Amino acid sequence: MLVARAFAVGFTLISAAKAMSSVAGTSSGLPELQELQEPPGLQGSGCSSRRLQRLLTVPGAAAGGRANDLLLLQAAQSGETADQHVVFFHGDIQNFQEEMAVQPDGAQWLSWSLEQVALLLGRRFPDRHIWVVRASRMYLHKFSCYHNFVESNMFGAPEHSPYSPDFGAFRHLRALLSNGMERAKLPNPLQPVGGAGSIPSGFSLTVVGFSKGCVVLNQMAYELPGAQADLQMSPFVKCISDMFWLDGGHPGGSETWVTDKQVLRELAASGVSIHAHVTPYEVCDPMRAWVGREHGHFIKTLEEFGACPSKKLHFENEPPSIENHFRVIQEF
Repeated sequence: MLVARAFAVGFTLISAAKAMSSVAGTSSGLPELQELQEPPGLQGSGCSSRRLQRLLTVPGAAAGGRANDLLLLQAAQSGETADQHVVFFHGDIQNFQEEMAVQPDGAQWLSWSLEQVALLLGRRFPDRHIWVVRASRMYLHKFSCYHNFVESNMFGAPEHSPYSPDFGAFRHLRALLSNGMERAKLPNPLQPVGGAGSIPSGFSLTVVGFSKGCVVLNQMAYELPGAQADLQMSPFVKCISDMFWLDGGHPGGSETWVTDKQVLRELAASGVSIHAHVTPYEVCDPMRAWVGREHGHFIKTLEEFGACPSKKLHFENEPPSIENHFRVIQEF
């Protein structure tokens, strides 16, 4: 949604086409596993002793041969806290640092590259492993598309569907984490399939979506009843402690926030702690008034069903801006 709105105020398809030709592919020329140094701008952040690894083309759910690139910032300490994980789904424009740097419309937002975000999250969650999932497709190197998790058009607008034992967000995420842990040689990795015995002792998961990345959380909400009924998937679902929606947005004309009452009823009853952090950039735009209405409906309906979602409108007294849209990642 970020890029869709940027086009409306000055970006052109001509500049997008030039940017598209400047980078050959999403992962070309990069080693399969790369240990990265702390990027400029976050040096001295307290994360320098933690390993930031790039894991490319990590396989997920077997159906369709799906795979995603991952960034892993390992927990500051090993031992009893080593099975706590945070997974982040990014928005439009955000990419690996060197790919953003060569794109005219990405270079100005380098402070929000995937590496920088991983380190920001590392400061917020120092005792947890941080996983940043790169969208499997970046249309025009700008529009993030999570079609491995939810059916989506080329711009990343989703078409949500119920749980499927072969295809969907929960199935793919579990397989990604399992294979990512194996590749990074984390101790006691999550098993790709199986019941309660395949979950490491003490395993917990926090899921964070920012902007376009919130479509993955929305899909999880739609899948929740079916996943809970699946004996192989339900132990994994029960390990999700928190879900953070950060200024959700996508280029579709509706369902930016989940509004289906039955879906929200199940989400409220799940026991997951729900957090919604927004900025005027998304929820106060008169040109897309439905986003603010849907956000309000999301919160109100969850409260009616007995959930107590935490909620905050950040930068309420400042003009809407893309910069503040990104800053919610730092402020939530």
